[in-house]
Formats: sequence, structure tokens, C-alpha cells
Amino acid sequence: MKTFLYILTTLGVISLAFWAYRENYATQGALAETRELRHEIRTAHERLSMLKAEWAYLNRPDRLRDLAQINFDRLGLLTLRPEQFGHVEQVSYPPDPVIEITEIVDVANLDANTGEARQ
Repeated sequence: MKTFLYILTTLGVISLAFWAYRENYATQGALAETRELRHEIRTAHERLSMLKAEWAYLNRPDRLRDLAQINFDRLGLLTLRPEQFGHVEQVSYPPDPVIEITEIVDVANLDANTGEARQ
């Protein structure tokens, strides 16, 4: 009986060691994937900040003004005049929607005819 118990204990220890070995490698794989994803995110953030800087550089007002002057005839641009802008009073806003109440909702538990509380 002792031999059977020793064999069963040995098999249990071996199976637990195998499980721990597999979990260790799965954890290491997950950590490596996390490091790789963090590196990709860091690279993407650096690229995004570089693109934002390039966009700000290309959209400088003096550069855009010079480009507009160079391509004025080709693009058919017109100079801005104060008459081209409207006033706030000229803006037509849509009318407010009319909400029709079709059913009466009794929130105070009052009788509709007498105005007294119902029992």
C-alpha cells in the first residue's frame, strides 16, 4: 500500500511540475507579446508626434499665404472682403419641434376630475 501511495505522490508531483513548466512558458510568451505591443505603441506615438509637427510646419500662415499668392491665378481665388460675411441675424435656424402630449401621465396619483388624491 505504501508503494502505491509513493507512486501516486510521484505522479502528482510530476504532473504539477509539468503544469508549472507550461504555465511558466505561457507567461513568458504573454510578457514578450506585451513588450512587443508596447514597443509598437511607443513607435506609433513617436510617428504621430512627428506627423503632428510636420502638419504644424506645413500649415504655417506665412507659408500658406505665399502658396496662395503663387497659385492665385491658377486656383481662381478671390480676395476676401467684409461684404462677403453675413451677420448673425441673417442665419435662419430651424424652428423648435412641437411635442404633442397624447396621453396624460398621472405622476401625483391625483384624480383628473376632482384633483384629490386617489386611494
